[in-house]
Amino acid sequence: MNFRDRNRGSEEPEINFIPLIDVLLVILIFLMITTTYSKYTELQINLPTAEADKQLERPNEINVGINSAGRYSINGQAIAFRDVAALAGDLKTAASGKKDPVIVISADAQATHQAVIHVMQAAQQAGLGQVTFTTQAAGGK
Repeated sequence: MNFRDRNRGSEEPEINFIPLIDVLLVILIFLMITTTYSKYTELQINLPTAEADKQLERPNEINVGINSAGRYSINGQAIAFRDVAALAGDLKTAASGKKDPVIVISADAQATHQAVIHVMQAAQQAGLGQVTFTTQAAGGK
């Protein structure tokens, strides 16, 4: 009797993936049918308000104002926006003679985000790394 020959002829068991694929396709179709696809055309965003008292002005602050039309002002003086490099030059001029100046951005709630980004890019180009934002107290106080 030769037991070795009998074991060599047997094949290794196979895993049949076809039933698994069928089940996954049924689950996929079920998920696609039951999922609701909704489009949001507009997000309702409430801008933050602050309850803290107003800080006293410090001499090393550079106040940059942005109104809803996208016009800029530095320390209360209106400037014409040409490009970010020109705005960086205006910020450097305003920062001359000040030790570690802080850029305080006061943007209107209706101002575009791009206008704020322009000021942040100009501050970076001017080498002014400290940037902060102002908020208004709840109730418009």
